[in-house]
Amino acid sequence: MKKILPLIFFVVAGAGVTSQPISLHPDNQHYFLFRGKPFVIVSSGEHYGAVLNPDIDYIKYLNTLQKDGMTYTRIFSGTYFERAGSFGIERNTLAPAPGKALLPWKRSNEPGAVCGGNKFDLDQWDTDYFSRLRSFVSEASKRGIIVEISLFSSIYSYWDIQVWNPKNNINIKEEISKQEVQTLNNGPVLKYQESVVRKIIKELNEYDNIIYEIQNEPWADHGVMAEQKSEYFNRMDFREEGAEWRNRVEVADNASLEWQKRIAFYITDEESLLKNKHLIAQNYCNFYYSLPDVDHSVSILNFHYNYPVVVEQNYAYNRVIGFDESGFAGDKDVTYRKQAWSFMVAGGGLFNNLDYSFAVGFEDGTAVNKAPGGGSSALRAQLKILSDFLNSFHIIKMKPDYGVIVQAPGATARALAEKGKQYAIYIKNGTSCDLRVDLPRGRYSAEWISTLNGDIAKTERIRTKGGQLVLTSPAYREDIALKIIRL
Repeated sequence: MKKILPLIFFVVAGAGVTSQPISLHPDNQHYFLFRGKPFVIVSSGEHYGAVLNPDIDYIKYLNTLQKDGMTYTRIFSGTYFERAGSFGIERNTLAPAPGKALLPWKRSNEPGAVCGGNKFDLDQWDTDYFSRLRSFVSEASKRGIIVEISLFSSIYSYWDIQVWNPKNNINIKEEISKQEVQTLNNGPVLKYQESVVRKIIKELNEYDNIIYEIQNEPWADHGVMAEQKSEYFNRMDFREEGAEWRNRVEVADNASLEWQKRIAFYITDEESLLKNKHLIAQNYCNFYYSLPDVDHSVSILNFHYNYPVVVEQNYAYNRVIGFDESGFAGDKDVTYRKQAWSFMVAGGGLFNNLDYSFAVGFEDGTAVNKAPGGGSSALRAQLKILSDFLNSFHIIKMKPDYGVIVQAPGATARALAEKGKQYAIYIKNGTSCDLRVDLPRGRYSAEWISTLNGDIAKTERIRTKGGQLVLTSPAYREDIALKIIRL
């Protein structure tokens, strides 16, 4: 009996009912602790509709993520969804067929919802929705996949179909604009927002594989422009393929921030009565931003279309810094591979690509979309190489190192390091590089690793009395990784 106890524990933990939820690692809070092990997230998943779009075969989708070594998926709760053609996305999984949106609330007997079907009754829960939500999270847990649940989202130009619009429910009679919905000045809407947050928190408390994000892209409905300081920009090339150089970014205004703080309170207050406490993520802006403040309840600092400099700007907050949406930069895999490597080797803890190869009927990730982004089985294989590379280190001991790389002619290089012991280096652009590094005295092994297929392209032994030396890479296409370990 004693010999099978560990196996029994593993199976139960895999169901997500006894393990402690994913948390920040106590020894390095820029990374996660999950089921007793250090954990970094590198993934590429569908466009957030896996629960609210009932036509998605989520078992097939989760099986594909597991097969491809992806460890994270992001879903929207149902407080926002889209219609076909939104943002020019073909086969948009966040756009259920008219009348088929599966939301937390039951439909009433009154017809006429703009999104199709009967209007919603915000005083009644839809048991089918919560059964599907629990099943999705449970099946993800069995496969070791983290689920980030975005409780709310900006509404963009799709206010007419949203559940909060009086045209789509039988409960709200007052006129309200989309700019007011996610502020504290939203009339009767706030009580329904509180109710659905608390309901989701209670329904999912037993699971160890969930993260709650307060709101997706809160700046999109009512943002303000923020100036950026320039001293960081002199240190490294932070511009990414497909992204425009910017001095100003849009961030949420005070009305939005106060409302987000209230939503975070609902989460923590509800969980104060429950067994498990889950991480909360806050989404701040696109590209990069030096945050002036971080709410004490927030553990993950999420940005979209990140420049690596965002890690340096916010590293002192001692939280995981996430790149939880990439895309909208063409359909080439290399773009998103470079983004992922650049960000994670800069010190990020979470990367997720918006993968348009997942669609209804193509939950195996084989769809070819005319979409404003990419995604493919080949890209997921390349992201798995990054994940394996990071996990081959004692990652908890490592942090960004701005001194080990002296020069990378014709390329951009970044490094994570435990100084004098282990170095993870990423070189982007060019086809070869004479990398000048500064290493402490000692003997080291060096492996040059292909980011395309994971092969070791070159190995060498290094003996140094301390100081600068040149390491010549093998030929490569677009980018290459270097692993240096003290012997």
